[in-house]
Amino acid sequence: MHATFMRLTLSIALIYFIGCNAFAISAPAIAKLQFNRDVRPILSENCFSCHGFDPKNRKAELRLDLAEEAYKTRKDSTAIVPHDLAKSDAWQLILSTDPDDQMPPPKSHLKLSDTQRATLKQWIEEGAEYQGHWSFIAPIKAVIPKIEGANRNTSPIDAFILDRLAKEHLTPSPEADRATLIRRVTLDLTGLPPSAREVERFSKDTDPKAYEKWVDHLLASPQFGERLALDWMD
Repeated sequence: MHATFMRLTLSIALIYFIGCNAFAISAPAIAKLQFNRDVRPILSENCFSCHGFDPKNRKAELRLDLAEEAYKTRKDSTAIVPHDLAKSDAWQLILSTDPDDQMPPPKSHLKLSDTQRATLKQWIEEGAEYQGHWSFIAPIKAVIPKIEGANRNTSPIDAFILDRLAKEHLTPSPEADRATLIRRVTLDLTGLPPSAREVERFSKDTDPKAYEKWVDHLLASPQFGERLALDWMD
């Protein structure tokens, strides 16, 4: 049980790393943007200080954190018109080079990157859909990708990783040798390297579940508890 949990944790971390780095490089390539994941962070960083929930600092009575407010027409001006960049005044101000109109304004010392602009552009073109707080959104179970050549022992998490690697035209690294595996997992879980005797014993262990058993052993050790407590003590 402990071993399965640990493998899931490490795999999820890898998915997050791959996903974040791929997005940072090519945000517009995402098939369908999500407001909470892709758009809200951009607006929060660059727009909400003047067009957010705080009425004391709000400019032009415009809120961009709520769909009904962003879509509302005020004095023949509409900040965001779903599917229509030309009629979305917020987008036109983002493109403006006039310091009196440009958003974010130069005096704010905030500036949208090319990637952030591309994300906002794609979001409006896709319909500028907003989302509520993530805790009120029911999770949707993703369909596990079918990986060509995968064996029956391929875990669902590995399937997602392999699928993303294939889309990025990448291939997974070769599996590490047993000495490297035991060193990695022991350092990760205890902060200490394995002894030479432990490496030798693990390298010669032919049990298919040798790795899982070693992980269980580490999770039950006092050194693992000390490792977990380190962050709290710091």
